[in-house]
Amino acid sequence: MTTDPDRQNEHSDPHETFLRLWTMYEPSLRAFVRSCCPKAQEVDDVMQEVSVAALRKFSTLDDHSAFGAWACLIARYELLSARRRFARDRLVLAEDIVGLLAEEGADELPLRQQQLNALDGCIAKLPRERRELALTAYSKDTTIRELAARLKRTEGSLYQLLSRIRKELHRCMESTLPGTES
Repeated sequence: MTTDPDRQNEHSDPHETFLRLWTMYEPSLRAFVRSCCPKAQEVDDVMQEVSVAALRKFSTLDDHSAFGAWACLIARYELLSARRRFARDRLVLAEDIVGLLAEEGADELPLRQQQLNALDGCIAKLPRERRELALTAYSKDTTIRELAARLKRTEGSLYQLLSRIRKELHRCMESTLPGTES
């Protein structure tokens, strides 16, 4: 997927431009929201509200290259709104903490995008069987028990294999990203 804002400006359909930008930044935004919400359902709820608000306000964004930071700001406000809705829950972060996390998340958005791109590249370098196993094992609706049964392996051997794949990906990420150390 292109990251060139000028290419996105070529599209006359603002909905298509929004969708391209949203697709590019959604994983980073979701990671940011997840860092502020203790429950997966809350993350989904907040992300839905962020996407709706961002689509509604997209026409006010003049510089499409600032989409990531702009969407992160929207996420911050949606997180604060969600915090008020879930205020009775004991696991709600204080508003000033959410604000600090939002600022930090916006600052780190380019780095997170770079890391996700590097991870995609490292996953693509894995041999086909290992790549498919890792993607299947870490997909949302897969359990290790089910996957081990399907592959006719023990859970322990599957965990060991996945550990080796994670280490392989970690080494690849270290060699791909400048300045990363264990």
